[in-house]
Amino acid sequence: MSARSQKWQHPGGKLRELGPESLSDADLLAILISSGIKGKPAEKIAEEILANFGSFKGMANQPLSKFLEIKGLGNVKTIRIAAAFEIARRIVNHI
Repeated sequence: MSARSQKWQHPGGKLRELGPESLSDADLLAILISSGIKGKPAEKIAEEILANFGSFKGMANQPLSKFLEIKGLGNVKTIRIAAAFEIARRIVNHI
């Protein structure tokens, strides 16, 4: 099976194969999270975050401490998510 025709399991592969618009919010968030923990893949962590906050908009102004309460998110993953939100905020505010 060639890399082009491979059915991707990880959201990063799906993004590469199908484009970013084809991914769910949980898939996009899982890419930022990158790796999960034993028994809890990044996709499950992403689903839990979205269940807790409702949406990206619900996540946007939360203190970092709220993310650290979620099992599987540590400082690095939380900071990565916060940086992505700051990039988005800057794009919106400078267009």
